[in-house]
Amino acid sequence: MSDPLRDPRFFADPYPTYAKLRGTAPVQKVPTGSGGHYSYLITGYAEAREAFTDPRLSKNTARFFADKPSRRALHPAVSRNMLATDPPQHSRLRTLVTKAFTTGAVARMRPYIAALVDELLDAWPDHGPVDLVASLAVPLPVTVICEMLGVPASDRPLVRTWSSELFAAGDPQRTDAASHALADYLTDLVATKRASPGESLLDDLIAVRDAQDRLTEDELVSLGVLLLVAGHETTTNFIGNAALALLQHPPSLARLRSDPRLLGDSLDELLRFDSPVGIATFRYSTEALTLGGTEIPAGVPVLIAPGAADRDPTRFPAPDQLDLDRDATGHLAFGHGIHRCVGAPLARAEGELALGAVLSRFPDARLAVPEEELEWRHTRLMRGLVSLPLMV
Repeated sequence: MSDPLRDPRFFADPYPTYAKLRGTAPVQKVPTGSGGHYSYLITGYAEAREAFTDPRLSKNTARFFADKPSRRALHPAVSRNMLATDPPQHSRLRTLVTKAFTTGAVARMRPYIAALVDELLDAWPDHGPVDLVASLAVPLPVTVICEMLGVPASDRPLVRTWSSELFAAGDPQRTDAASHALADYLTDLVATKRASPGESLLDDLIAVRDAQDRLTEDELVSLGVLLLVAGHETTTNFIGNAALALLQHPPSLARLRSDPRLLGDSLDELLRFDSPVGIATFRYSTEALTLGGTEIPAGVPVLIAPGAADRDPTRFPAPDQLDLDRDATGHLAFGHGIHRCVGAPLARAEGELALGAVLSRFPDARLAVPEEELEWRHTRLMRGLVSLPLMV
């Protein structure tokens, strides 16, 4: 059996593959990559939610790969970041950044985000073609997280390029090179900020490192890299996916255009319908366990697929339909448990403000190309469009 997650058709539309796999079993052994490697893939909702909180599924990739030969050359700042740790290390690192992404902190940022959205949309033509991904979904969250971290405006295009390269499916050399470029950049930025301190989130983390000794230097750089990447990749995909979903469902689009106040309550359904994260980051079993009736041996990779779980009909009836009246709370697009996306409140605010502004300012926006010509990113981790051409 070939790897079902590397079929080109999977990237364009993963949901038939997810449904077929889930129909066989909610947890099953699947080949991944070449050389006889395999993982256990979780596609059922109940099983995915349980797996997200099971302490027997570790995210400590350094421990898993310690005695395994590898030709990869990922920078440790990427391969051993906060997402690749377990408590208590994960708890310590997460506590240091959580306060910047609380609901209250994000609420105070909304005027800045809204102004930035308007600035970006001011550059759209009054009539004609525009790429929503390149002109809104990418620059909005990149600018916001770079502003939070104190990344100079002139460096932001490079940061975006390196971040995108990290998810170059099937091209490990590009991924590895991008990891070193990002880590080297953050190392230099930390040195610059030490010499001339500011008031950014990165400056706060440097103070924690230097004055309170609650971070190692490697952890400081790694947190910076993670925040830069995770701070915009998910949101970019969310905005593009949600915009396309609405364009594909004219009654839902018309409803939101007629009553924009409904948008905030529709975010969970938009996230559930086409999750910006297809398959969550790496886990492995530290001991044998049984999940969804499937026995998982100790020491094997385990992949949780939020994109599949959120289309599980046992949790969300008629899951392939976009239903803005659905109670989609409990979706797994941001994960679940202690590793749930720390930036979820920020992503929701950016998505709501961006989509709301497009709906109000460009009420006649429509797809500029047939749906089958849309190009999707070739990565099983992220689910997102390369571009979304519109006529406005």
